[in-house]
Amino acid sequence: MTSSYYLGLDGGGTRCRARLVDAQGAMLAQAEGGPANVFANCEAAIGVLEALIAQVANEAQIAATQIHIVAGLAGANVPSVQRRLADWHPACASLRVVTDVEIACVGAHGGAPGAVFIVGTGSQGACWDGENFTLLGGWGFALSDLGSGAILGQRALRLALLAHEAVVPDSPLTQRLMRRFADSAETLLLWSQQATTADWGSVVPEVFAAAQQGDVHALTLVRQTAEEIRLMTQPLLARQPGRLALMGGLAQPIAPYLAEALQRALTPPQGDALSGALALARRA
Repeated sequence: MTSSYYLGLDGGGTRCRARLVDAQGAMLAQAEGGPANVFANCEAAIGVLEALIAQVANEAQIAATQIHIVAGLAGANVPSVQRRLADWHPACASLRVVTDVEIACVGAHGGAPGAVFIVGTGSQGACWDGENFTLLGGWGFALSDLGSGAILGQRALRLALLAHEAVVPDSPLTQRLMRRFADSAETLLLWSQQATTADWGSVVPEVFAAAQQGDVHALTLVRQTAEEIRLMTQPLLARQPGRLALMGGLAQPIAPYLAEALQRALTPPQGDALSGALALARRA
């Protein structure tokens, strides 16, 4: 009798993670790869995903055709992307593609109804009523992603350039950021023309470190991000009061700057996005 195996894939704008378990939930293999945002670069994302599928199957020494996959992918909420993904048929027993925020929502509440707002390289919210999802945001860096690392990083570099040109006073943060580019506006310009969302977000740790040291510009930037998170979470709390989890790379560092009412309304996540993907795979 053929055994069943379950693979969760969590593909974001910075990295993709994979976790393979058996029918009893025992972990067999884990792996990590590069970005897997299917809106930003669908072909490259699929390449990352297929490499991870092959890697974990090989590590566990099982055939990929025995694996049931749920992939939660950044950008999978866009209808045109969904149509492209309909033609993706990796070797597996079954495949379900959802967004990364959906698997995060299921993982955060152990499969029970609830809401989540992801603040990572990008941002997106979701509510889960036990059967269906309602999504909020997630329309990309140019139009959406309020409260995200990419937006915070871009604002920080804009401010660093303003300070470099003496439009606003400089600070230790703006000086350090410009030193990344040899104190050259042209170097920053050329970099910006090729920068990905992950590149913009790469300066975020410096912003939070400077905020902890009282840097006035860093504090302004971080507080603006916190206010955007408050704004985006209000509709989620209206749908699922008392059952909102904040997840993603910014969730921990931004927490002290959030409005007190929002801090009280948040609930700690029970599991991560991969646990949500695996729960959906077993549910199917």
